[in-house]
Amino acid sequence: MDEEDLSPAEMLRLIEEQGAAVARRLQPDPLVMYAPWGVAWLVGFGAFFLSYGLDGRPVVPISWQLALAILFGGQVLAGAFLFWALRASSVQVRGESAQRGMMYGYSWFVGMMAMSLIVGHFAPLLPRDQVGLLYASVSLLVVAILYMAGGAVWREWPMFFIGAWVAAVNAVGTTLGPGWHSLLISLLVGGGFFVAGIVLRRRG
Repeated sequence: MDEEDLSPAEMLRLIEEQGAAVARRLQPDPLVMYAPWGVAWLVGFGAFFLSYGLDGRPVVPISWQLALAILFGGQVLAGAFLFWALRASSVQVRGESAQRGMMYGYSWFVGMMAMSLIVGHFAPLLPRDQVGLLYASVSLLVVAILYMAGGAVWREWPMFFIGAWVAAVNAVGTTLGPGWHSLLISLLVGGGFFVAGIVLRRRG
């Protein structure tokens, strides 16, 4: 059927279908956006919980160095996978949206680098378990703020609420101590990211 033979209603439906197809190509898959980080934090902070325990006695004899290696390795893999998965959609975006994305990406790098330098200054003054708690809580605070800022920039309420959730869980866990913080972040943030990816993907 030629376009001239289409009724206005059919033309509108065709335009909407094509627009939706373009949006699917440009919009990152929520499961890809959230699940890799969810798995990394679920496993990484789970390892820290096994190392700390809730009462200061390890649940499993895992050194904090090994737990840190597991968490760091998981985050590197999650970041590499996310970068690879988003390349296809990002190369098709130009103009103002591309500039926003670039500045937002740089914000993550600058925020994490500044956090590492600031925390590293105070770390020698604290016991080992408190050093781990300081690094984890401040880095997750940066994550929470940047997620909320990203939600505000792109008007994405799910992203904003996820950042607020990370901030709340992080604050509660920090007041309870290293073991509780690791457990709550592993289950409620790591697991929460994975669940959020699944729910948002089903919602389309």
